Order: sequence, then structure tokens, then C-alpha cells
Amino acid sequence: MSQGNTPTDFGVSPRSQRFRHSVHEIPTPGSQTKRPPRYEPFIINMWFVAAVAMCMVGFGIAIEVALHISITRNGYHVPEKNVLSFVSTQFLTSFFPTLLVVPLAYFWSIADWMLRWYQPYITLAEGNVPASRSILLDYVEHRLPGRIRLTSFDSQLFVLFYSLKYKHYLIYVSTLTAFTVILLQPLAGSLLQVRQVPYTSNSTAISTRTVALSPDVAQLNAFLSAAGYTEAAVYDDLGDPPYVHGVWTAASFEASNILCSAVAPPGLYLNGTLAVNVTGIQTHVNCVNPTSLNLTSSGGDYTAQATFPNACFTNLVFAASNGNQQYSVMNASNCAPQGQNIEFQPVVFWYYFQDTSASSAPEVAAVFCAPQVSVFATMTSMDLSNGTLGNCTIVGDYVEANNVTGSPLNGQTFNGVVFNQSSNVFIAARALAINSGVPGTIYRFASLQPGGMQSVFNDPYGWLNATSKIYTQHLAVAAQANYLGPNNETIPAILTTNIPRLFIESLPAHLLSGLLILIGLTGFIVHFLHAKARRKLWLTSPPGSIASIVAMTSRSGFGELLLPYDDEERMRTNLTGLKFRLDPRTGAIVAEEDTGVHVGEGASLLGGEHVYLSPMFGTDGFTPLSRSSFKGQDETP
Repeated sequence: MSQGNTPTDFGVSPRSQRFRHSVHEIPTPGSQTKRPPRYEPFIINMWFVAAVAMCMVGFGIAIEVALHISITRNGYHVPEKNVLSFVSTQFLTSFFPTLLVVPLAYFWSIADWMLRWYQPYITLAEGNVPASRSILLDYVEHRLPGRIRLTSFDSQLFVLFYSLKYKHYLIYVSTLTAFTVILLQPLAGSLLQVRQVPYTSNSTAISTRTVALSPDVAQLNAFLSAAGYTEAAVYDDLGDPPYVHGVWTAASFEASNILCSAVAPPGLYLNGTLAVNVTGIQTHVNCVNPTSLNLTSSGGDYTAQATFPNACFTNLVFAASNGNQQYSVMNASNCAPQGQNIEFQPVVFWYYFQDTSASSAPEVAAVFCAPQVSVFATMTSMDLSNGTLGNCTIVGDYVEANNVTGSPLNGQTFNGVVFNQSSNVFIAARALAINSGVPGTIYRFASLQPGGMQSVFNDPYGWLNATSKIYTQHLAVAAQANYLGPNNETIPAILTTNIPRLFIESLPAHLLSGLLILIGLTGFIVHFLHAKARRKLWLTSPPGSIASIVAMTSRSGFGELLLPYDDEERMRTNLTGLKFRLDPRTGAIVAEEDTGVHVGEGASLLGGEHVYLSPMFGTDGFTPLSRSSFKGQDETP
């Protein structure tokens, strides 16, 4: 073609005044050589699609079954320690579920791309469609005006718009499915979680203590140790010792040959608890405030007179020369039954304070306490990681014969702070240390309160609460050695350990299983219908290569209307007024004039003739060519 020629200068076909085709010269497939088989990509083969769809439905059902088992069995067993030390448990529980759905998401994305890739050819197979819906249709890659390249996400949005506009509903649903598979990965990543949960199993324990009065109780060693622990607890902010919880003292017991009052060694249920039925001693100090309290002075000394319920009263003299902070405890003999030993009589704690930094009167407080212990059969638990005693629940009264509730004590309780005079200097020293140590600990505890000592005096229940707390701990700690003797009895126990368990989260599981089943069924239906639509299409090679496109259009003729440097807008203009289809005999793409249809920008009717715009070689303009421009051309095939 010379430089001044246009595509319309090469003649026309019998069906078009703008170009001439030679499809009739193509041999009929199979007449001279064997017709090549139909090309069908493996990824959209119905057998393969059906297999993937069935896997997704099965996967969704399996997730629901696994969720049900997770709920009913309190999760799944996992190793106590992560077997892969170089990665975290959180990484494993999010990575592997995501790894399972990535191939599925990738498959449906590629399958959707294949369907969009095939759609122009299926439209051509249906026949008689304009260029915008056939050879110019591009569902794979769209561009905005100005040749702005779209991202994959933006391109799919355009596919949704144009597929709905052109009523290509299979493409629309397929693209929506490809959008939906994006949700599979975050849902799979949040599907699994490892949590520490209590796990209960039946076990046994050995009770090492039972109710029995210690033969060494008169040595006061247990009371001195209890006073020392109580003092340390106040100074160092300690809690109850392993076998004591508030007012309760439990008989110690062994689990797996480890004494529960000691910290369990590494590897032995470090995060577990052991619940057993053991003997429990309940301590009540029964402390009350005085009904009246008077302080009088005489010669620099102070005399305090206190009256308590049940007509109990007591007096104490404070020598001001002994300091402005004083404390003591004494037995209340006139409040005890006649003839009761001094060790079992009620006691009165006294506290004296005078603020020397201000001209204020001295203050005194008194608290009356009548301690009592009770023995019960209890259900209690022990934290095996630190030996902390849990709550004790009363199961019943302790009915076995013993020398605490029976003879010789007959239910009497040592007050633990006032003792008989002893000729043994060591026992006398212990008694003195206990007698001064316990009220001193209470006094120290009061001084550590917010607002200091004065705030405790200002609170009407300040000294009562402080005394009850410290005195209860002192007697409860001493009860372990004084009222519980050696024993060796196997008892049933319930072991509860916090172990790692793998759980399936309900909401992500339901959403993921629902999406898997929905995508699988929807994808199968879309591909089944698309496979039926492809039956009219006989492609023998992948349609994406340049060679395959040339093979399908080289004899079609309408290529003469186009130039290599035409953009999409110019192509659309030059191809306006043509209808395209696949030739059923050869599979070539053929075009025909859409006679009787107004062609808009590309053509108009002037005097009953079609006027065509043909691009001039080397220019950007268009030259109108009328039917008379073809006079003298050979119009036969």
C-alpha cells in the first residue's frame, strides 16, 4: 500500500463496502488434514473445577465438625512446649490455616481470570455483536481515559460494571467470587487460638496431718514461730503461709510425693491446683470494741478502764515515762469461766499513743478477744505452683475422736499470747517474746496505714480491724503445729491444671466454613454454565498469543480498517457499524456491515449512502469516503 492509500482502497467484499475478506479461501477443517483438538485450559476443566469445589465444601463441613469437637471437648491437645522454638505459637496458629486456603483463593482468582479471558470469544461464538462487546472487549485489563493503568482491584471493579452493563452475568458472579476469596485468608488466620485452660482429672493425695494436740505445745515453739511469721508478714508485706487461708488452717497433704505446702519442682504441674477433702481448722478470734473506755492520770501515769459486753471489765496503768507509743496484751480473768487456765482465758489488747509534735491529749484503745477454734471436714484446694491454700468449703463436722475437741482440751482454745509462769528460762523467754511481739506487730501494722497511727485512732473500728487481722493470722499459723499431728492416709483428689489447648474460634469458623461452601457451590455452577457456553467455541490454541489472533483474523478483512498505531478510541471509531462473529465453518473472526443501523460517530446517512471515516496514513484527521470512492474496484470475492 502506498503512502497515500487508505485501508478502503484495497477493495470490498460482497457483504461490506469497507473491506474485503477471504475466509471462503480457508479449507474446511478436517477436509484436507485432521482437525486439531479443542484447546481447553486445565484449570477450568470441569473435572478439576468440580474436584476443587468438592474439596471446599468438604473443608467447610470439616471446620464445622472440628468446631463442634472443640466446644464439646474443651479444645484439642497441644504439646506443653512449642516444638518449634524458633517461631511463636501465634505464628503457627495463623500461618498454617492461611497456608491451606491460599491455594483455593489463588485457584478461583486464576479461574476468574480465565473466564474473563474467554468471554470475548464466547460472545463472538454467539454471533452478531458490535466491536465494543467482542473484539474490543477486555475483561482482563482495563485502562482509564488517558492510558492510566488500573490496579488489579480497580480492574475488577470495572469488570463488575461492564459485565453487568453487557449482561454477562457469569462474569459478574465469577468476579464477585474472586472478590470474596480475599476474605478467606484473614478468616483462616484468626481461626485457631491456643489458650491456657483448666483441665480436670482424678488423682490421689496423701494426707500427712490429722487432728491431734501436739505433745510439745507447752514448749511454745509453735506460738513463737507464728508470732515471728506474723511480724515478718507485716514488715515484708507477706501473705498467708501455704497451709493457711484467712481463718482456715488445712491439714497438709502430699501430691506425687511432693508436699503441697512447698513450691513444686519444675515440671510438676506448675500451673495446677489439687482439690482434696481434708481436715480444716477454723479460727475465730471474736474481737469486740469496749462499750466504755476511760483514761485518767495520776502523778504522770495513766489508768485506763475498759468495759466490754457481758459485764467484762479490765484496767491497765500506763507509765508516761515508758514513751509515747505503748502496747500490751493481758488476760481478762474476770471475763473467763471460773477456774479456767490462764492460757485459755480471753485477752485484752491495749494501745497507747500521744502525739508529741502537737499539744494533744494522750489516746488509748482496747480490744477484747475470745478466740475459738472449730474442726470440720472440708473440701479445699492447693495451688501447686506456690503452695497457696484456696478457699475451704465445709463438707461436714469432724466426728473422729481426738484430744483437741475431746479430752484434755475439750474444745478449749489457747489464746496464744498469755501463758502460765514457767520455771524454765527458755520457755519463759519465749512467752515474753510472744506476749510483746504480737501486740507490737499489731501496733506496727497500724502505723503503716494511710494517715498513720492517728488515722487508726480516729476510725472507730480501726484498732478492732487491725487486731482481728493480725491475731487471726497468728493463731491460724500456730494451729498447724499445735492442733494437727502426723498422719499417712491416701485420699482421693481432683487435679486441675492449666494446660495449653488449641481452640477453634466460633465466629471465624462459621464465616470461613460458610464462605468455603458458598464459593465452592457458586464457582461450580458458574463454571458449569460457562462450560456449556464454550461448547459453541472451538479454539485450537490459547487465544492470548499474537499468532493465534493473527490466525483468526488474517483472512477476515476488517483489519484493513485499522492501522498499527491506532489507539482504542480510533479502533472503536473505525469499527463502528460492524457486527462480529465466529465463522462456524473455520472458526475465523468475521465482520459484517450492520445495515439499517445508525452508526453514530463512525457513520451517517447522506443521500442514502453510507459515509465512512477512514484514517489517513501519516495524519491525525479522517477523510470521508463515499460509496463512489469504490467505483472501478472488483467487488467479487
